[in-house]
Amino acid sequence: MTLSPADLPAVRAALLAWFDRAGRDLPWRVGPEGGRDPYRVWVSEVLLQQTQVARGRVYFERFLTAFPTVEALAAAPVEAVLKAWEGCGYYARARNLHRAAGVIAREGMPTTHEGWRALPGVGPYTAAAVSSLAFGEARAVSDGNVRRVLARVHGERQPTEPWVQARADELLDPARPAAFNEAVMDLGAMVCTPRNPRCHECPVSAWCTAFASGEPASFPAPKVRAAVRQVRAVALLLGDEREAVLERRESTFLGGLMGLPTEVVGEGEGEGDALARLAARLGVTVAGELGTVTHTMTHRLVTLTVYGGRGGPARTPVADAALSRLDHKALGLWRARQGSLFPEV
Repeated sequence: MTLSPADLPAVRAALLAWFDRAGRDLPWRVGPEGGRDPYRVWVSEVLLQQTQVARGRVYFERFLTAFPTVEALAAAPVEAVLKAWEGCGYYARARNLHRAAGVIAREGMPTTHEGWRALPGVGPYTAAAVSSLAFGEARAVSDGNVRRVLARVHGERQPTEPWVQARADELLDPARPAAFNEAVMDLGAMVCTPRNPRCHECPVSAWCTAFASGEPASFPAPKVRAAVRQVRAVALLLGDEREAVLERRESTFLGGLMGLPTEVVGEGEGEGDALARLAARLGVTVAGELGTVTHTMTHRLVTLTVYGGRGGPARTPVADAALSRLDHKALGLWRARQGSLFPEV
């Protein structure tokens, strides 16, 4: 079974009819079809690139409360933006949002795909989503949900990004492009799920090759995941969970965030070597081990052993700083130690 050009009108009509009945009520879908609030659409699309909708709602509302308009976002210091983004991960997204907001505040809100692509950090998917959902431009979006739906409909086990975009462009309803994009994304999220798809509820199952095969969940084939790299590091908690010595991270993944002073354990050395190097850099005395935490970050499994210490630079309020989840876990070791029978390090 293949989807022919003659099938397209019927598939579009069936999908849009389903969406009109069952589409999700989401906080960023403010405004009429094809005329959503562009600021809310933009923030939500950037946020949801690496975050599931259930968690994304909470983060979205928190971010919009802090920065209700693009002008408020542009005027805020980047540290405040990172604090509001705390927990969402991939902090380069927050920094790019802030940079792009500055451009919009100076030059005005873009209304076209090309205009959005010209902004810092805005890729093809985000530009297509905002220009379509907020301005009614006939641009097909291509995210993970769209990829799965189209791979199953066409029976493609290994869909490439160009293939998915081409199929999405073909299927896009020119009369209702914004609603159609939202419909395909909702179908993938609600019905055409990765495991146990609810094909009996699907409005396009009559045209679906994967459904006809009897094994719809086998489409598309699982992506080959990169190997997880093991990273060991040591950190010093100088202070407590309220006030501690913090340093600004400079890595690609955590750049701009604050965190406990940390040293990576190098190849061929032990934790003691890295800890001695860290203590010497800070001019502190190590008091004892608090414990170990682990955290996965983009194909990296970080194992962090946290030690207490005395002396060193001035402490700063922890609550005011934007910290990674790894650092929050590390601070949790202090709370656990204080609740134990042996609170002293």
